[in-house]
Amino acid sequence: MRHTILRLTLLLAICGLPLAAQNPSTKDAQVHADMNQLMRGALYPASNVVFSVQNDNPSDLKPVPGLDPSLSTDPLTSTFGGWVAVENAALTLAESANLLIIPGRACANGVAAPTMDPAWVAFVQQLRDAGMLAYRVARTRDQEKMSDVAETVSQACAGCHRKWRDRRPAANRCK
Repeated sequence: MRHTILRLTLLLAICGLPLAAQNPSTKDAQVHADMNQLMRGALYPASNVVFSVQNDNPSDLKPVPGLDPSLSTDPLTSTFGGWVAVENAALTLAESANLLIIPGRACANGVAAPTMDPAWVAFVQQLRDAGMLAYRVARTRDQEKMSDVAETVSQACAGCHRKWRDRRPAANRCK
């Protein structure tokens, strides 16, 4: 084991990679997307996969004939489709909760996201919990139970949206 670490350290040094790259920390987290971009890029697509189970059994969804599943833009019919896509989407929701609390994220209107507000922290925890519950239920392959959990995910999203997103005009979001 010690020799493997030494070889890896030597390899990193030869390649010119800093040794610090081996142990990234949360202080190194960087914000690249505003809240709207994060929602549209990660949470919205993942939640749609979870919500789709209310109408379609992922076991019945198959790759499109003649289309390489690795090129599918639909997670449910891709290489890792069906229930695996639902599991992955649920985990994406849970993991995205971490992205929602990184300091420095702004809402689309430029207002700082209220990452330190106790209500924000509570809503983020609800999302994390709902995502993990969805993951556990998706692993059972039970469409009826998953439909119930989809409602739990929806409620986790709705609480935060009512407080911060749905404010009109849009300039008042995140205030």
